[in-house]
Amino acid sequence: MKKIFTICLVSLLLACGNEEPKIDYALFSGKIENPTGEVVTIYKGRDMVKEITLNDDNTFADTLKIEKGYYTLNHGREGSAIYLVPGDSIQLTLNTEEFDETLTYTGLGSENCNFLAKKFINEEQMDIDIPKIYSMEETEFLAMMDEIKSSKLEFLNAAKSIDPEFRILEEKAIEYEHLSNLIRYPDYHKYFTKKEEFSVSNDFNNRISGIDLTNEEDYKNIENYKVLVLNSYSNDIRKSDSPKDVFDKISSEVSQTVKDDIAENLAYDVNLNNEHHDAFYKGIMAMSTDSLLKANLTTKYEKLQNLALGMPSPKFFDYENHKGGTTSLDDLKGKYVYVDVWATWCGPCIREIPSLKEVEKEFHDKNIEFVSMSIDRMTDHDKWVAMVNDKELGGTQIMADKDWKSDFVQGYAIEGIPRFILIDPNGNIVSADAPRPSNPKLKELFNAQDI
Repeated sequence: MKKIFTICLVSLLLACGNEEPKIDYALFSGKIENPTGEVVTIYKGRDMVKEITLNDDNTFADTLKIEKGYYTLNHGREGSAIYLVPGDSIQLTLNTEEFDETLTYTGLGSENCNFLAKKFINEEQMDIDIPKIYSMEETEFLAMMDEIKSSKLEFLNAAKSIDPEFRILEEKAIEYEHLSNLIRYPDYHKYFTKKEEFSVSNDFNNRISGIDLTNEEDYKNIENYKVLVLNSYSNDIRKSDSPKDVFDKISSEVSQTVKDDIAENLAYDVNLNNEHHDAFYKGIMAMSTDSLLKANLTTKYEKLQNLALGMPSPKFFDYENHKGGTTSLDDLKGKYVYVDVWATWCGPCIREIPSLKEVEKEFHDKNIEFVSMSIDRMTDHDKWVAMVNDKELGGTQIMADKDWKSDFVQGYAIEGIPRFILIDPNGNIVSADAPRPSNPKLKELFNAQDI
């Protein structure tokens, strides 16, 4: 019996010795000219795979434990998509003074990464004008979308040496991006043309109906499909008169990974402009397993309960006044106060300036103070001073003391700018998310208050 056992054990060891060991890593190395940091970081989605420290001669090398798929390479503030397969041995060279133009990969598996680098430049050179395209009428828009899709497929087909599986993923990515562009069209067209009654034809709807949103493999591997799925589910919730029912339906249909992503995608929608923000809060809390997101959302939701009509406004104290000295909200009691929260780096904020000047001019002799509150960092203080002068901004120009972390900004749960707020003469809230100066509803609000 002992002899038989020994023979079996030897046979098992010999059999194991003949198996190929599974490779679950890729070799990644390179050299960076003019580095802007000390590390190269590899991400899978938002998860960091490896942080590799540069050597004194600006070279690096490491082993990455990976699955086949898309990753992101980051250095300093720049990044690039890469595609890795276990067994790859890839060498990178780049010069940060022309980051995208000098990205070059060599070695086993480099063809896929080189394609992604060239693809980025190609799409950048296409210079797609989003407002112009989405303002087109339906037929013209569809023709343009088909042309863009064909151009991207042509670029892909010209790449002869890429991996066949990678090619299939890229073909799918182009198709999913195309469908996402079509789905956006009705809402984007309304926004850019100001045609609120606009609707697409039945033929258009047929193009975007019946899309499979349940392909978990593509959701995991193709970012464009993930965007398509998240936007589709999120828009179904946003457009519903009964968000709770849609939350419940989606929760029963999708995986927990998708539910967590939808919850994160919709967290910003818990705001005062959303009449269903209570349902959104409850739906997200039930859908998500992300404890940090839920804790932050609860803090935000509790703040929103204190920002209803008639509630005392959060205050600001002794914020620097551009004309000299300081200004506090209490200094303005007895007047309505229209607060514009903005920053010099915010394009949409700057686009509101001409409309704000017009509204100020129209109401200059009324019982209202126009306050523009910059949330620029203190390191950009001089930029704020210069822009106020260059654009000849009127009203009361003040600078918050701690940018996004200022008490007033935190008190109003501000997550994006521009943000406009109307406060009554007693310091109570009229609107914690008032219309923009470019919106005709602002004057309607002022007139309703007999300002």
